[in-house]
Amino acid sequence: MKTDVDPKGVEQLLDKTRRYLTPEKLAAVEDAYRFAAKAHGDQVRESGEPYMEHPIQVTLLLADLQLDSSCLSAALLHDVPEDTKVSLQEIEAKFGSEIAKLVDGVTKLGKIKLQAPGIKESTDEAKTRAENLRKMLLAMAQDIRVVLIKLADRLHNMRTLGALPPQRRLTIAQETMEIFAPLAHRLGIWELKWQLEDLAFRHLYPDKYREVVRLIATRRTEREEYIAKVIRILEEKLQEEGIHAQIKGRPKNIYSIYTKMQKYAAQGKEFSEIYDLLALRVLVDEVQDCYSALGVIHSLWHPLPGQFNDYIANPKQNMYQSLHTTVMSLDGRPLEVQVRTKEMHRIAEYGVAAHWRYKEGLTGDVNFEEKMAWLRQLVDWQRELSGGAEEFIESVKTDIFPDQVFVYTPKGEIKELPAGSTPLDFAYRIHTDLGHRCIGAKVKGKLVPLNYLLQNGDTVEIMTTKTGRGPSRDWLNPDLGYVNSTHAREKIRAWFKKQERTENIGRGRELLEKELRRLGIAMSDQPKIAQLFKHDNVDDFLAAIGCGDVNPRQIAVKLAQEEAPETISTTAQRPTTTSGIEIYGVGDLLTRIAQCCKPVPGDEIVGFVTRGRGVAVHRKDCPSVVNEDEKERLIKVEWSAANHLYPVDVIVDGWDRVGLLRDISAVVSGEKVNISSVSMLNQDGNTIRILLTLEVTGIGQLSQLMSKLELVRGITSVARSADRAKRGN
Repeated sequence: MKTDVDPKGVEQLLDKTRRYLTPEKLAAVEDAYRFAAKAHGDQVRESGEPYMEHPIQVTLLLADLQLDSSCLSAALLHDVPEDTKVSLQEIEAKFGSEIAKLVDGVTKLGKIKLQAPGIKESTDEAKTRAENLRKMLLAMAQDIRVVLIKLADRLHNMRTLGALPPQRRLTIAQETMEIFAPLAHRLGIWELKWQLEDLAFRHLYPDKYREVVRLIATRRTEREEYIAKVIRILEEKLQEEGIHAQIKGRPKNIYSIYTKMQKYAAQGKEFSEIYDLLALRVLVDEVQDCYSALGVIHSLWHPLPGQFNDYIANPKQNMYQSLHTTVMSLDGRPLEVQVRTKEMHRIAEYGVAAHWRYKEGLTGDVNFEEKMAWLRQLVDWQRELSGGAEEFIESVKTDIFPDQVFVYTPKGEIKELPAGSTPLDFAYRIHTDLGHRCIGAKVKGKLVPLNYLLQNGDTVEIMTTKTGRGPSRDWLNPDLGYVNSTHAREKIRAWFKKQERTENIGRGRELLEKELRRLGIAMSDQPKIAQLFKHDNVDDFLAAIGCGDVNPRQIAVKLAQEEAPETISTTAQRPTTTSGIEIYGVGDLLTRIAQCCKPVPGDEIVGFVTRGRGVAVHRKDCPSVVNEDEKERLIKVEWSAANHLYPVDVIVDGWDRVGLLRDISAVVSGEKVNISSVSMLNQDGNTIRILLTLEVTGIGQLSQLMSKLELVRGITSVARSADRAKRGN
C-alpha cells in the first residue's frame, strides 16, 4: 500500500481497519487507496499537503466508526471523478456498482452553498443552494453512508480551514454550524457533531471561543478533583450492591458550554454557577442494571425535581437511549448523571453509523428501518411540497434539524414534533384530514388554545367537526402562532390552492386592503407591492394572498426591507445621515419626524425644508405634502440602516371592560415595545377608543404588534392613526 508520496495516515488506516475487517475486505480497501493515489498523482491541497492526505483522513474518521469496506473504499475514491480524469464508469468497472453508487452520491451532492455572512444572494443562488441541500438529504434517504462520507469530509475540511481566505472560512463555518452539525446530531453521531460545532464556533466567533476556553481552564483542576471524589464514592456504593459499572467524567464541548453560558446570562447567573461542565456517565452491562444503578445514585444524593428523563423507555428519534438525572451532590452542587448500557453508549457516540458497523457474516440492526422512519417521511414530504426547493430547505431547517418535543396520542403512542409545535402541528402530523377538521384540542384532558406550545410528555387529543369546512386562513398568520411546522403550513396552503381562483382573489383583496388600511398605506400602491413579491399581475398577487402563499404580515416586512421612494428633488451629492434618515441634495440639516403623519421605516417618505426648523419628514401620502404649493421645498430622504425608535399613533377600538388596558399593556410589553403615551379618545356606553403612541423600529414590528393586539378579548379593531385630525372621529 505504498506510493511515491505516502501520506502519513496510511499506516494508521491499515492498523484501524485490520482490527475489524476480514483480509478480503481489507484488500479491497487497499485497492481503492492505490487507485485513488494514482488518479490524484501529484495534486496538492491549498494547504500545500498532498491531495491524498484528505481522502485518507476522511476514511480514518469513518474507520473510527468501524464502517464497512464499501463505505471506506468510496471515501478514498470520493474526489476522483470530480478532480481527476478518471470517470465514474471506470470506478464501477474496477470496484462494482455499490461503491460506484456511493461515490456518485457524494459527487452529486456538490458543494452546498449557503448565504455568506453579510452578502445578499440572488434568487437563482438561493434556488441552487436549496436544490443542493435537497439532493443531499434525498441521497441520505437512499443510502445513509453517502452522508456519513460527506460529514467526515466536512470535518476534515474544517480541521484544515486555516489555509483558506477569511471570507471562505466564514462561509464554510456558517454552513457547518447551520447544516452539518445539526445533521450529525439528527443522525445521533455525537463524535462528529461536537467536533463540527467547536470548529465552526472557533472560526465564526474567535473572541468568544477564546473566552470560553480561558474560563474552562481557570477552574479545571478544581472540577476534576471534585469529579474524581464523586466517582470514588459512587464506585464503592455500586460494588456493595453487586453492580458492575464503568464510571467516567463527561466533558462538555466548548460550543455547548457557550450556549449554556448564554442561557445563564439571561437568568442573571455567572459562569461559576455552571456545575455540569463535567458530568458523570455510568456504563453498565444490562438494561436492568441501569435502573438499579439509578436507585443507588438517588439513595446517595437527593434528585432534583423535574430533572429526570427516561430515554430508555422512550428513546429519542435518533436512537439515543439513556437515563438522565440531576442530583444534589457533594457540597450541595447539582451534578448531572447519565446511566446507560455499553451498547447504548456505542449508539449514543456513533448514532446511525453504529448500524453500519458489521463484521463478516453479520448484518445491521433488524429495527434499523423502523428507527430511521423519519428519513422515509422526509422523502414523502419533499414530494408533497408544492413550492419547490426553497420551501423544502425551509422544511428541513424547521422540521428535521431542531430540537424535538415528544407527546402522546390518546392511545399512548409517542409522536415526535419540532420544539415549538402546537396542537395543530400535531393534528397535521397525524393526518391531513384531522388537521383540516380540527376545531379544538385538549392537553392532559384540559382544553387549550390551538396556539398552545406543546411540552414533553403532553397527551394531546384533537377535537374535530364532522363537516368539511377546512382550515382557517388565520392559521397561516405567523404572528398568531397557530402552526410552527412547515409540514402543517404546506398542508393548509395546499387546501386553499384547491379553492376557486375567483374566491382566492376576492379573499386576497379583502386581506390586502385590511392590512393597507391598518398600516395607513394608500390603496393605489397595490401594483407596486405586487411587484415586490415578483407578481406583475395584481390578480395573481391577490390569489397568492387568498390561498396563503403570501401572508399579509409579509407585506409590512417587505416594505420595511425594500422601501425605496422615487426621487422628488435630488442631486448627485452624497446623502447625509441624522436620526436614522438620509438626506439627499442638501448640506447637513436637522431632521425631525412630522407629527401630523408620524412615518416609520417602511413608509415612503419625503422631506420638507422648513424655515428655521430643518427638514420635516412626512409620509409621501400625507395631506400636508400632497397639498403643498411650494414643491421645490420637497427633497428626497430615505431611511438609513441604523436602528432607531420611531413614535407612531395607533387607534384601538373595542368593548369596554375591566382589565382591558392592562391586557393591552401586557401584549405591547411582550413585544418589547414602549408606550410613550395613552389617551382615551372616546368612551360611549360599552365601547371605547384608545390612542396609543408606541415607539417601534419599523413597520414590520408595528404590523406584528397590531396582529397580536387584535387577539385581545374585547378589541374590535386596531389601526394606525392617519393624522391627528382623525383622533376624535
